[in-house]
Amino acid sequence: MKIKFIVLLIVALLFCQPEITAQNKEVKAEATLQTAPTVVPVIVNGEAQKIPAFENPDSWIKQDLWVETEFDTDGDGKPDRMHVDVTRPKQTDTEGIKLPVIYESSPYFAGTAPNSREWDWDVKQELDADPVYHKTPAPIVRMGKRPVISTSQTRTWVPYGFIVVHSSAPGTGLSQGCPTVGGRIEALAPKAVIDWLNGRAKGYTTPDGSEEVKAYWTTGKVGMTGTSYNGTIPFAAATTGVDGLEAIIPVSPNNSYYHYYRSNGLVRSPGGYLGEDVDVLYDFIYSNPDHCAYCDSVYRNNIILKNIDRRTGDLNDFWKERDLMNYMDNFKAAVLMAHGFNDWNVMISHSARFINVLKEKGVPVQVYFHQGGHGGAPPFSMMNRWFTRYLFGIQNNVENDPRAWIVRENDDRSKPTPYANYPNPDARPVQFFIAAGGPKAGSLVPTKVKDQGTETLTDDVSLSGSALAQAESSANRLLFLTEPLKEPVHISGTPSITIRASSDKQAVNLSVWMVILPWTPGNNFRLNDNLINRGWADLRNSKSLERSKPLKPGKFYEMTFNLEPDDQIIPAGKQIGLMIFSSDREFTLWPEPGTKLTVDLDATSIMLPIVGGAGVMK
Repeated sequence: MKIKFIVLLIVALLFCQPEITAQNKEVKAEATLQTAPTVVPVIVNGEAQKIPAFENPDSWIKQDLWVETEFDTDGDGKPDRMHVDVTRPKQTDTEGIKLPVIYESSPYFAGTAPNSREWDWDVKQELDADPVYHKTPAPIVRMGKRPVISTSQTRTWVPYGFIVVHSSAPGTGLSQGCPTVGGRIEALAPKAVIDWLNGRAKGYTTPDGSEEVKAYWTTGKVGMTGTSYNGTIPFAAATTGVDGLEAIIPVSPNNSYYHYYRSNGLVRSPGGYLGEDVDVLYDFIYSNPDHCAYCDSVYRNNIILKNIDRRTGDLNDFWKERDLMNYMDNFKAAVLMAHGFNDWNVMISHSARFINVLKEKGVPVQVYFHQGGHGGAPPFSMMNRWFTRYLFGIQNNVENDPRAWIVRENDDRSKPTPYANYPNPDARPVQFFIAAGGPKAGSLVPTKVKDQGTETLTDDVSLSGSALAQAESSANRLLFLTEPLKEPVHISGTPSITIRASSDKQAVNLSVWMVILPWTPGNNFRLNDNLINRGWADLRNSKSLERSKPLKPGKFYEMTFNLEPDDQIIPAGKQIGLMIFSSDREFTLWPEPGTKLTVDLDATSIMLPIVGGAGVMK
């Protein structure tokens, strides 16, 4: 039977690729020498192909088990066990075939609390005031039936010769323990599963029993993927340096909870989730109530609520523990990262801030960035090449592929444009200064203007950012515009703004938008046609993110901070606008209208990374 199976695979290879390249001839020749239990992948042009014998879901083996970890978060004196499911071709038993694993872990598989805004913090409050505590949802009704935790990834990858594994995150589903929402436990839990797949940890048939389960059917090579929280977990697992985790494809991962719930010292919600914070997310995912009283007391009340600090928004040790940038020493898994430039939920800085770190460590890294919002995995062919290279060990030359794939404006996401790197190597920083314009619009110019004095705006959170940008005149924002562009301008990289400003109160929201004008008519679904970038900051943190100081009314403070990474081509004929305002009703707290924000025009500028540099702006 083993010989018959190998012959079938080679026949499939010949059938799928009449004109076999020299590289694939070598793969085929090598395949004929292989014997079970090592798998013989079907490879065409560097990508794994479907294997007919693996395509029928009815023939797949499905099992679940509990993997023992090295931590005890629920305080019962025993190591927590993670609930794991496995979906694999029957040939892993009948033929002794060993296959690599694609693994996804999530806190969402067993269900979540109702997605209701009544569980969120009320953002209608003054800055630097004690927030009013919010309602909490009823316990989650856990869903799902054994032995299947999820069917995510199975139909995608099992036919191509991969085993698919899922696990529920700590404190969710049938996994023991407590949710820590970004704590190191979320890295150690998937590490334990990967250790089990490589024979270094124990798996059991029940959550509390002693009958062991062995992963005899895998080569031990593991790739992880997932979107949003499910994309965060692969990155967290990779920071442990666990042997066997060869490659990850994180899509829109949240790699820093401070960057998710705060911005340069400011209490700032993720887009679409106004008033959400770490404790709200804890309530949203905690679907295993076995140790509810203990978990709520220790983690929710004593760790999360005592440290998130919604009064000042300062950076502290709680937030530092939840920033994966602080755990990069042992990182070695090859990374294909995907993100959207208009993802205002998990903003693209979560991914982009790691690119240089990974390069410096010599970790293979490739990016797929698109112009859309949250989510959006790379094209299947790109993911296939990545996993084929690092899980099957096929030399498909992926290391020499372009490092960056950017979906251009209005292009199909399956047809990204290749670039040597991200940011574009031809981008150069260009500094723009502002010139006074009163309540209508001033100018955004590449030459500094002197002795202009100041301009003042009045905060009014009832006005949205898009309404302010479209207003011909407004006392509630300052707007500065370039001349109409004579040719397209390609921005690639991370803009930064330096602003010198004062307030008439001890605290003030500071919001910055970059927009394209004239505004394209339409509803909010057209916002991306008009929006270049956003940023938020707290002037109280102008000297330190870790220690804010109340503003002295009338005193000017200078602060430099980044907007979000971007790669966007602004069409000829349009104008680039810099809009400075105070409260952003989609993201910030909502104080009573009336706070004055005064900007020193001479000391305020913005740096844009432009392909071709300043010459394209002349």
